[in-house]
Amino acid sequence: MTDAERISAVKEIFSTVTGKYDFLNHLLSLRRDIAWRRFTVRKMRFFRTGRFLDVATGTADLAIEAAQQHRSIQVTGLDFVQAMMKVGLMKIANKGLSDRIWLMRGDALALPFPDHAFDVAAIAFGIRNIPNKLRALREMRRVVVPGGQAMVLEMTSPRSCLFQGFYHLYLNWILPKIAKAFSNNPGAYEYLADSIINFPDPETFSRQMEEAGLIHVEKYPLDFGITYLHIGVKP
Repeated sequence: MTDAERISAVKEIFSTVTGKYDFLNHLLSLRRDIAWRRFTVRKMRFFRTGRFLDVATGTADLAIEAAQQHRSIQVTGLDFVQAMMKVGLMKIANKGLSDRIWLMRGDALALPFPDHAFDVAAIAFGIRNIPNKLRALREMRRVVVPGGQAMVLEMTSPRSCLFQGFYHLYLNWILPKIAKAFSNNPGAYEYLADSIINFPDPETFSRQMEEAGLIHVEKYPLDFGITYLHIGVKP
């Protein structure tokens, strides 16, 4: 599959699961995805622009969490799947945050913003769907101010051999069966499992962030290394 074909497939997958997307994410992660986003937002530092960019915002969970924890910031969410953002806009309106969060359609590989536009740029559970991860990281670095943060929250395979065996069993057998019961497109969650298993290990991904021009790269394992938060700083 070429990069263009993979991106097209990802668009199609996420356009078909919007109705149950939030419900299944919470169910399949035992609601730990909420805690992971909260941890990520607590690590954000706003010191110059007071602006946050949520790349691959999806249904805007990270954007909403950031706006709720940091009440003085303005948030822009960007995604290439309009159907997902439609759900996000309804959630934003229901929480009374429409004056502080804006969503727009766009490409993570060519962010439509000038240099140094945000204090923080982050992507949660989205970079595994981007074939050219290095280019996406360079774009995130470009749009943050010097000293600003580029953050990646992503699921991966845990390092423990014992736990890894159980986790792969869960991803390959249990997760698809649960998804099939609740989703019209269980194949989307088979793709999810595959994308998690094949995501780079934390050390490799940290090196990719450094290759993208970020410094002081830190990585935080969450819940036995099921998920990692990576944070890099623009020089």
